Amino acid sequence: MNTSNRIQRRCDGVSRRDALAIGSLSAFGLSLFSGAGLLANRAAVRRPKNCILVWLDGGPSHLELFDPKPEMPAEVRGPMSSIATALPGIRYGECLPRLAQRLSQMTLVRSLSSPLGEHNLGAHYLLTGYKPSPNINYPVFGSVAQQLRPATNTLPGFVAIPHHAVGGAGLRANGFLPISVAPFELNQSGQDQKLAADQLTLLNGLTSASVQRRAEYLQLLDQFSRSADRIGGLPNYDGLDQAVRLLTSPEARAAFDLEAESSPVRQQYGSSMFGQSCLLARRLVERGVSMVTVNYSGWDTHDNLVVRLKDGYAGAREPVGLIPNLDQGLAALHDDLNERGLLSETLVVVMGEFGRTPKINPQGGRDHWPRAFSVLLAGGGTPQGLVFGESDHAGESVKTDPVSPADLVATIYKLLGFNPQTELITPAGRPIRIGGEGAVVGSLIA
Repeated sequence: MNTSNRIQRRCDGVSRRDALAIGSLSAFGLSLFSGAGLLANRAAVRRPKNCILVWLDGGPSHLELFDPKPEMPAEVRGPMSSIATALPGIRYGECLPRLAQRLSQMTLVRSLSSPLGEHNLGAHYLLTGYKPSPNINYPVFGSVAQQLRPATNTLPGFVAIPHHAVGGAGLRANGFLPISVAPFELNQSGQDQKLAADQLTLLNGLTSASVQRRAEYLQLLDQFSRSADRIGGLPNYDGLDQAVRLLTSPEARAAFDLEAESSPVRQQYGSSMFGQSCLLARRLVERGVSMVTVNYSGWDTHDNLVVRLKDGYAGAREPVGLIPNLDQGLAALHDDLNERGLLSETLVVVMGEFGRTPKINPQGGRDHWPRAFSVLLAGGGTPQGLVFGESDHAGESVKTDPVSPADLVATIYKLLGFNPQTELITPAGRPIRIGGEGAVVGSLIA
């Protein structure tokens, strides 16, 4: 992926004022920050709950993951088998042995249903609780949480690992909210062992003192810009101050340093990019970051399903499929949070924008299918050992207890301590309910 092109596309519609802020940050020698992640206005408000969203970008197959149909013919069942879980009568796909053992400690929803089978549209609905509209950009629930409960320390309150390019990178996370509540994105190079340790370094021999001097220069430049052009200038100095504090804080840089973890802990998560991203997510919530998105891409399996999901590609640096990596990393995250006493206050959500078709296509894959799919929840006040809802015999439609994306988002807000009826005001003065048109699913709250 060309990161610079992706960021440019995601910045469509950003004002000249925001563009000046983004461009000016390069004067610090920053190697990873997007402007949206840095320009944050933080207030001292306590955050009672954290959330780690494991986003399976591309549309994960519920039939190979959490809702297999072993009794169906091969064209529906698919080429992979299923295994028993810790709950009698509930089966998982064969590549999830660790998560299968832990289902008695988690909540599985098998009755998600959406009318939107296109990546960006589906992602928008799942992450905002609203169907996309040409008239308004709705914010994702991570950005809403930051608007309502800003971070209280040097670290950002919302971090995306490695970036927030979800659903085809067409979703602007902060929506109609200020760019200050967009996620802080790593935009790292893709090297597993260098996931974060070298991302907060001062480049070209810069020192903390020189960064401070450049900040003072930018403020003078901004004052000149304001006098010459009322549209110009940085959106707020609080965000610039936070950027400087983040870059010059040893504690902040240490939070992203995976090398500080012991070798056994890193091995528990696995050497894959996804596993190490989950470990970084744990480090961040442990240090006060309340919202983390781990963006695990590649789930758009229109062909070669077994290779993509199970075997992995021969010659790849990590010749392992998507599901085994998911199984190891997510199980390790669950156990690690639990052992550190963080699971009860951290909601873990595992989902993508839709599921896959009930029949294998001629290319040996499955196509987009939003009518029935699954979401896995853990911690953060969710029940243990609950399987909620049911798809039909082929995984084609919801059979019992349908849950819409709006219902799910409203429930997530409730679990995080927000009233889904809370309203935010758009720049045009329109009140927007954060929970969309959804209703809280009471069964998903312990």
